[in-house]
Amino acid sequence: MVASIATSAFFPVPSSSSAASLKNSKTIGEGSESLNVRRIAAAKPASSSSAMQVKANAQAVPKINGSNVCLKPETLKHDEDTPSSVPRTFYNQLPDWSVLLAAITTIFLAAEKQWTLIDWKPRRQDILADAFGLGKFVQDGLAFRQNFSIRSYEIGADRTASIETLMNHLQETALNHVRIAGLMDDGFGSTPEMSKRNLIWVVAKMHVFVEKYPAWGDVVQVDTWVSPSGKNGMRRDWHVIDCQTGESIVKATSVWVMMNKNTRKLAKMPDEVRSEIGPYFIERAAVVDEDSRKLPKLDHNTAQHVRKSLTPRWGDLDVNQHVNNVKYIGWILESAPTSILESHELAGMTLEYRRECRRDSVLQSLTSVSTECSDGLQGTAMECVHLLQLENGDEIIRGRTKWRPKRTGLQQHGALATAST
Repeated sequence: MVASIATSAFFPVPSSSSAASLKNSKTIGEGSESLNVRRIAAAKPASSSSAMQVKANAQAVPKINGSNVCLKPETLKHDEDTPSSVPRTFYNQLPDWSVLLAAITTIFLAAEKQWTLIDWKPRRQDILADAFGLGKFVQDGLAFRQNFSIRSYEIGADRTASIETLMNHLQETALNHVRIAGLMDDGFGSTPEMSKRNLIWVVAKMHVFVEKYPAWGDVVQVDTWVSPSGKNGMRRDWHVIDCQTGESIVKATSVWVMMNKNTRKLAKMPDEVRSEIGPYFIERAAVVDEDSRKLPKLDHNTAQHVRKSLTPRWGDLDVNQHVNNVKYIGWILESAPTSILESHELAGMTLEYRRECRRDSVLQSLTSVSTECSDGLQGTAMECVHLLQLENGDEIIRGRTKWRPKRTGLQQHGALATAST
């Protein structure tokens, strides 16, 4: 239909009404008083007298019912009634070539634009291939990858991403891994079989090593995968790299167990759940060597720094109605001395989760520094021991953090200059 319409636009076909009008005779009036113009034009004089009579009749203005009728000259009527003597050919019916050329050019330009949008590829390495942040499977579907751009509201006073930002990226990638795999049900990362049994995932232990902190505008790539951990646990690892330079940023490993959502007690992994997540397990060593040292317990007598009356806000809760595990890191650092935060950056941490924290909990953060940070010791690495507990003394988290001296402004400028060259 579209082709026929386009053809008729450039090659018009004479209408039947116009052809029929050429065949009709031009008759004025009706009955015996009608004047047939065609008959007058076709009449031939028989004699001179009859010729003079015809000439006189032609010069006189005819009247019909007492009204004057204006007739066109014979030659004009003859030209109108007689079809054109020029034959119609294919060339005579061709359209204006400039209009045809403009139409073809417009069609090709529109097609080229559509093809460009379909076949778009990023011309810069730091542009996200995953434009919508949905992530994708890699390594034959056994690992999951997602990219993140560091936002302006995710950086701290050092103009780099905070540790909470990086931990949120790890958690987001893990949840999207479960969701894209089609295993997420109504819980926070729970599979359908887990939801049937009111089971949820809780983190038992996590070890994180930060090699460098990305800056505002950097794009990081997060890879994550899962492995079995004992009979009832699952290990999840992450590796974060800089998309532009390929440098390693974060390596982290964690152990997760199941808890009954109603009784809030740990539970064994059912065989049905194992069959769901088992096909995604990768048999490989942890991406980070775990710190096997035992974490000591602090109290008010051994802790050097204490921060009391910490309460969760409504926004700190997740869909499982307990405090998100990333929030615990911020509370641990609440009791870290300001002198360390100003001169050092967090290089690694080991966390052991003992108990969940609910909305009405009131907590205390305790910290003990193994090496005091003074003006003469700002160039040395440091280590701290932490405890996050309820007011009644029940432990929430035990932890250990490692700190390294911050790079000076000159070192940062040199690193930026090296990256630019």
